[in-house]
Amino acid sequence: MTTISCTYTGDGTTQLVHGPTGEKIQTDLPPDNGGQGRKFSPTDLLAGAFAACILTIMGKMAQARGEKLDGAHIEIDKIMAQNPRRVGEFQIQLTFPPHFSDEQKKFYATAINACPVHQTLRPDVKVTVTVK
Repeated sequence: MTTISCTYTGDGTTQLVHGPTGEKIQTDLPPDNGGQGRKFSPTDLLAGAFAACILTIMGKMAQARGEKLDGAHIEIDKIMAQNPRRVGEFQIQLTFPPHFSDEQKKFYATAINACPVHQTLRPDVKVTVTVK
């Protein structure tokens, strides 16, 4: 179990503290929800967590196979839905190192569905993946 504390710091912002390490992250309301967008929004952090989760799992897979994943890259777009306001879709662009074969790309792309963040999402959240 990991405890994360969150404090409202005013003007639409919060500060999160990672209990075990003391590392801090601040958030802000996004402009499309009345904020100033000065920092990551909570849903930006969700998108970032999704991307980091995928690459972390791929890294473990690569380590177990004795392969190098260095340089793999994800760009993730979150698309908001309304009524209720929530993330309705993630669009993921996954770029592998140039030396990866199509077979390797297919193998590592399975990490997308294995990711605990993905498994936590509502089933109606659309996930679109493009592999390069």
